[in-house]
Amino acid sequence: MSAAPQKTKAGAEKIEVIVSAVVPVNELVTRFEFQRPDGAPFPPFSAGAHTVVEMNDAGRTRLNPYSLMSDPADPGTYAISVRRDDQGRGGSLFLHRNVKPGDRMTLSYPVNLFPVDLRGRKHVFLAGGIGITPFLAMIAQLEKLGARWELHYACRNEALASYADVLTARHPGKVRIYYDDRKQAIPLGDLLDGQPLGTHVYVCGPKGMIEWVHRTATDHGWPEDNVHSEEFLAPQPGKPFEVRLCKSDMTIRVGENESLLEAMERCGVDAPFLCRGGACGQCETDVVEHEGEFIHRDHWLEDDQQASGTKIMPCVSRFVGPTLVLDR
Repeated sequence: MSAAPQKTKAGAEKIEVIVSAVVPVNELVTRFEFQRPDGAPFPPFSAGAHTVVEMNDAGRTRLNPYSLMSDPADPGTYAISVRRDDQGRGGSLFLHRNVKPGDRMTLSYPVNLFPVDLRGRKHVFLAGGIGITPFLAMIAQLEKLGARWELHYACRNEALASYADVLTARHPGKVRIYYDDRKQAIPLGDLLDGQPLGTHVYVCGPKGMIEWVHRTATDHGWPEDNVHSEEFLAPQPGKPFEVRLCKSDMTIRVGENESLLEAMERCGVDAPFLCRGGACGQCETDVVEHEGEFIHRDHWLEDDQQASGTKIMPCVSRFVGPTLVLDR
């Protein structure tokens, strides 16, 4: 029998795993594969889902979301691909430098904020860099369904084109690769204009690429509901600030290199989350009182909500000023 799922203080279920493989994909990207210690199947997930990887980095807990790239039909393995970010906050560096086969780790149950809309008559995937990862699972799912799809994948150069060789060999005629160093670019306008009615477009990559796709699709008359995107934002450093938490009856200090969410967790506060990247809305918190300026970095709150000063997303947003009181 498999062990009962554990729960975090915020109620999210955890899965204990063993690292079954660590596979270098190229100079920057490594694939990490996981299995359950008792050999039990993983919880099912749909293509586009992510998991939050828990890491104990010299006593500091890091919780980073990564898209599941493994085949949703294979319950024996979860897999993620991680791009090493030498200027990041340390999660990717920890995985690249410290994690090896046989290690025990903890993952969250999968959550899907970027699902395939199976009502679509066709699916067009637009990937930039490491944004290829959710599309690997989507392609596997759609192939089994016999659905129509095509992939357009922009990469810095051939050496850093993660899984491009596998995709082009396995799906000739459905995959097109564009290399920056060859001055190649996705012909987005023509591509959008040439799709049949009922097509859905999905984009995952750098912020600028996501905005470009949404803007171009709008300009070309695409319905908003037919254009899907995913972007997890990493918390950015900033000046330390203090926060009063009403329900918890405590004042905490948010350090320069930690998020408000991380500071609450460090102090034992029950703080819900799903994505930790400003996308899901799970950690949305009401502001009771403030004197100062919010630095909103999420893409969940509407512009008027951000301007009102009544809401904050603790996973990615910060505050500058003498007084911030939250209903937490």
